[in-house]
Order: sequence, then C-alpha cells, then structure tokens
Amino acid sequence: MTARDLPTDEPTHAPRAYPGLGEAARVWGRIALLSFGGPAGQIAVMHRILVEEKRWLGEARFLHALNFCMLLPGPEAQQLAVYIGWLMHRTAGGVLAGLLFVLPGLIAIMGLSWLYALHGDLGPVEALFFGLKAAVLAIVLQAVVRIGRRALANKVMVALAALSFAGIFVFDLPFPAIVGLAGLIGFLGGRAGLAAFQAGGGHGAAAGRIRDAETLLGETTPAHTRPGGGRSLWAAGIFALLWGAPVLLLVLLAGGDGVFTRIALFFSQMAVVTFGGAYAVLAYVAQEAVGTYGWLAPGEMLDGLGLAETTPGPLIMVTQFVGFLAAYRDPGALPPLLAGTLGGLLTTWVTFTPCFLWIFLGAPHVERLRGSRPISAALAAITAAVVGVILNLALWFALHLLFGELRRYEGFGASLELPVWSSLDPLAAALVALALLATFRLRLGLFPVLGGTAVLGLLLHLGGWLTL
Repeated sequence: MTARDLPTDEPTHAPRAYPGLGEAARVWGRIALLSFGGPAGQIAVMHRILVEEKRWLGEARFLHALNFCMLLPGPEAQQLAVYIGWLMHRTAGGVLAGLLFVLPGLIAIMGLSWLYALHGDLGPVEALFFGLKAAVLAIVLQAVVRIGRRALANKVMVALAALSFAGIFVFDLPFPAIVGLAGLIGFLGGRAGLAAFQAGGGHGAAAGRIRDAETLLGETTPAHTRPGGGRSLWAAGIFALLWGAPVLLLVLLAGGDGVFTRIALFFSQMAVVTFGGAYAVLAYVAQEAVGTYGWLAPGEMLDGLGLAETTPGPLIMVTQFVGFLAAYRDPGALPPLLAGTLGGLLTTWVTFTPCFLWIFLGAPHVERLRGSRPISAALAAITAAVVGVILNLALWFALHLLFGELRRYEGFGASLELPVWSSLDPLAAALVALALLATFRLRLGLFPVLGGTAVLGLLLHLGGWLTL
C-alpha cells in the first residue's frame, strides 16, 4: 500500500481492496446496531470491527483519532465515527458514518418516548422502569470507577476530581464553569511543565497490537486530510449553517420564551460546553433540564437513561427523550404527540449536528494538537474533573431513587439536597444492592443486569410487593 493507493481529493480509481461507500455503509450500519452500553462499549465495538477485523486502520491511528475527539465537546464515540469515516472516504464518508451511528438510536428512543408518554403510568410499565433505574445507578457508578482508574493518576488529579464534585454537588456551580476552570488549570500546569499534569490518557486497546503499516490506510497521511484542503472547510461551513439557521429562525419567529426555542438554545449550548463524554453531558442535562427548566422529574431522567442504555447508538440520545417530554408537556397549539416528536427531533438535530462541524473544522489540524503538551494537560485535568461530575450524577440518581423525600440545606454558601432517612424505599435499596453485586462482584454484562432488575421490578409488582 502506497500513498497513491490512498484516497485523495483528486479523482482516482480505488484498488479492489479499498472499500467503497456501499461497503462502508454496511460496516457502519453494523457498528451502529451493535453499539450498546455507553461510549466505552461503542468505542470497543468500533475498535474490534475497524481495527481487528477489517484492519482499515491501526492501533496508533485509532487512538490518535480518539484522543483528538476527547478534546472536543459532545459525544466522543459519535465524533470518532465521523472522524474515521472522513479519514477513509473524505467528507461523504464522515457524513455517512455519523448519520448511521445515530439513526438506530434515534428511531428506538422516539418509539419508546411515544410508549412512555402514552402508557408510562401503567403499573407493569412503571415496574419495569423501576427495576431499570437500579441497574442504571450501578452502571453510572461503574463509569465513575472506570474513568477514575484512568484519569486519577496522582494526588493533583484526585484533588481536581474532589473539588469538581464539591463544586457541583455542594455549591451548585454550573458544569461549564467547572470544566473551563479545570481546563485552564491543566493548560497552565502543562505549560509550566509540572509533572502532575503530564498524565497520558488511555482509551481502548493497548497501542502497538496492530501496526498502522499492516492496515489498509498504512502509515501515510491521505492527501484530503492535510490542512489547507478546501472540502473540509466547505463541509464545516455547511454544518455550521445547518446547526445555526434553525436556532436563529426559532428565535426570530417564536421569540425566546417558546419551548422549542428554549430546547434549541439549551441543547446548542450543551453541544459547546459538555467536554468529558456522555456521562458528563448527562450530569449537565440533569442539572439544567430538571432543576432549571422543570421539563421532567428526576425519576423520569433515570427512566430516559434506562431507555438509552438498552438501545443502540450514543448514550446521550437520552437528550431526545428530554426534548420530547419538554415539548409534549408544553405543546402550545400543536397536538401533544406531534409537539413531542418535533421537540425530540429538534433536540437530536442541535445535539449531533455540531459533531460534524468540530471534526471537519479541526481534524485537518489534529497533528498540531497532538504534539501540544499544554492541550494534553488541559484534557487530563478536564477528565479528572469529569470524574467528580459523574460521581455527582450517581449520587443525584441515588438520592432520588432511594428516598421519597429530600430536604434542601442552604448555608455558608452551600446549597445541596439531603435525604430524609425515614423516607428510604427498602425495595429500591434491595434492587440497587443486587445491581451493584451483579455489576461489581459477579461482573455480569450490561444486558443481564438491566434485564434482571427490570424483570425483578415487574415480578415485585405482579406479586403485590410493589405498588406504583
């Protein structure tokens, strides 16, 4: 494989071994349908199929792309799909990979949102969701442990995680401020050459197992990926327009108070500030959508996460569920289900469209970013802070799942929710204990834990133990 065999911006005839867009569509469709269990599972599926099975690219190139995506706001797994699709088949490949990665989850969550809106108050359905919530709490705690093991390499990173948790849980600081401050601390620490900020991030399989030279792309840089190419800039401009035009039209035509305008503005803001992956996004959405906007209750946020964990595609497709309920409950002159559908689709549009923009705009310059110590240190600090944010999310879920009543404490600058211990739900506590045992001790997979707790919730309801 030589440089002339690789895709370029000039018309060429690809060698037989090089996959066309048709084969690429089949591969990305398969990846999308198999991508369950959050970003870690989705990245593992991509690695297994693209690196180990197809050998389209090697370990070093895969991890290089992933590290760049971790620098960006939004879902790193979906952005990695766009990046690799662009790397293999130029702009068309990036758009194809990104759309196929999102499509199965979009369809599944929309259908389940309809079911939830129409029949979510039925006893058996509520019982299934009651069981799912226990598994979701265990899964989020598992994410805290996994990310913490990778990110908290020294006492400075542990301190950043602890301060992040205290900032969001105790002092109710906004998520963007926490991420911005952590990134600034890391950038300055890296620029000063402090050893504590030189921790490397590791994702996926260990580098070196499959060398780039042994793969289809090889070690050469395809011509279309080099800085200065016009196609990526044009694509970035188009996606900036596709993202911004609907938001601007809503503001101009509906004003700033309509539910669709609020959805567009909030989730567009989320797409810019949510560094740290899916669980960090969820922490921000839970903080704002539940606490600030009142679009849904804490238990419903857990229900939405349970839906997203059991469907293919990006975990933050749960935002579509949030947008659906927000518009469904404030439909204006529209039928509620139509309003909810439009709200969910609008949420998905402004959440995922920026992902294409970031890749097409920044990927050609990724080599420059890769060699920057301050930027790598900023990423390490943000990842450490995200551990504290996700821990806050887990505690927030636990309080609202296990206790029927909470009280707010305010004083000395702090503002936090504390449990009323007499309102502890013993059945919820028992299901959470079983989910934690299955996840951490028995090391069962995602689906056995989710399915087992859902079935237990239904059996408890049918047996008369659980009344909803």
